[in-house]
Amino acid sequence: MSIQEKYLPVLDLAKELGAKVTKTAVEGTALKVEATVKTQYEKNLIWTKIKEIGGASPQDIHVDIKTEVTDYFHVHKVVAGDTLSGIAKKYFGDAGKYPELAKFNNISNPDLIKVGQEIKIPNK
Repeated sequence: MSIQEKYLPVLDLAKELGAKVTKTAVEGTALKVEATVKTQYEKNLIWTKIKEIGGASPQDIHVDIKTEVTDYFHVHKVVAGDTLSGIAKKYFGDAGKYPELAKFNNISNPDLIKVGQEIKIPNK
């Protein structure tokens, strides 16, 4: 299996996230990837995929991922069944942090979020 085939799931994820991949090249025995994603959350997803494939400190891939947005961590689009506490649990690991989301998004009543609404997730 070539190094490019090994890390194809990483490139597929980047594509799925809408990343702008500006370089993919084999340099020596490593794959070199340069890309830009919208948020830190997306960057983290790509790094998680890299570590799933190559381990905690892969030596056969060198990645430079930039983020377009630094004002917030991610934008969550509300789907049916979402609650602010559930969103807080997903991104912060703590449902009780929903007031932070409400405040960051100027939501006066945390019980009234709507499907399709975009909730900005503050940086941790």
